[in-house]
Amino acid sequence: MSEAVEQAPRFSVNVQYVKDLSFEHPMAPRTFTINEAPQIGVNIGTQAQRVSDDLFEVVLRVLVEAKHGEENAFVADLHYAGLFTLQNIPEEHVEPLLLVEAPRLLFPFARRIIADVTRDGGVPPLMLDPIDFVAQYQRSKEAAAGTA
Repeated sequence: MSEAVEQAPRFSVNVQYVKDLSFEHPMAPRTFTINEAPQIGVNIGTQAQRVSDDLFEVVLRVLVEAKHGEENAFVADLHYAGLFTLQNIPEEHVEPLLLVEAPRLLFPFARRIIADVTRDGGVPPLMLDPIDFVAQYQRSKEAAAGTA
């Protein structure tokens, strides 16, 4: 193998998996008699941790809370993860790859799981809007700089 191939940057997904998933529908069966749509809040976060020298776990958390007034209609909480290999990546690019690109790759799968679990929970499938992970990353960097 040539030295150029050995030194080429590598960013790859090894495996994706559901790390944790819960769905609660505490208002059932009352929710089926309410004619107005619940207020739905979606919170998406990402975490990354080193597993070994060039292996990282990235967890995309999707928390969906639907409320009628102050009462929870349903809650879906998904931790969807992937193991990523990063080799020959400059250090300044590691964090953006793990907190922007990795979640961007995981998101379509997490979106489908949320749609399926809400549908299977008896409510219309929730189709999450696309997420701008670059903007989310920039906001978290700004917030961290503001608290420093």
